[in-house]
Amino acid sequence: MNGTPASDGPAASPDGAGAPRRRGRPPAAESAGTRDRILDAAREEFSARGYEKTSVRGIAKAAGVDSALVHHYFGTKERVFEAAVEVAFGPVIDEREPVLEGPLDEVGERMTRMIIGLWENPVTRTPLLAIVRSAVDNETAAAVFRRLVAGQLLTRITGRLDLPDAELRAELAAAQLVGIAMIRHVIRVEPLASADPEDIVRRVAPVVQGHLTGP
Repeated sequence: MNGTPASDGPAASPDGAGAPRRRGRPPAAESAGTRDRILDAAREEFSARGYEKTSVRGIAKAAGVDSALVHHYFGTKERVFEAAVEVAFGPVIDEREPVLEGPLDEVGERMTRMIIGLWENPVTRTPLLAIVRSAVDNETAAAVFRRLVAGQLLTRITGRLDLPDAELRAELAAAQLVGIAMIRHVIRVEPLASADPEDIVRRVAPVVQGHLTGP
């Protein structure tokens, strides 16, 4: 015996510093905004650097947390990427699903306007840039991109086309719009990079409609 009185462990400082972190879920007060802050930082990092050049350590630094906390919430960089883009992008597509309804001979314009609108909105542009830039050179990111595009967009359009090549038609329409987004927002080739969005919609919508319902 050394005469040291028994205790329940080291006393925690008022902000929790120095207290041993317990295994399992962090306290609610700690976790309330931390996860969202990590996801916001991840979207910015993936958007600016792409999947390969983004690290868990970099995400943690941008979010102002320890790397271990990123692993605690998400496990791997792949899961951080999936959560960061799906949380931001998926619900937007869900909310805009009615845009793809209505007369079939107008779906090309509605689809074009919806996709162009997502890219023009700074809130949704960041996760889209993260997906596109990362999917170019990384299979993990490409798989997330395919799942988002195929599962949340193309299947809804294909289901409306009563044609034997409906899937190919929907993919060609999507390729047209993704290509425009790449040139306009990623490669930034002029004059497309500075063109009026309404002018783009006016010119491209008939082409997308042709992919979907043309001969």
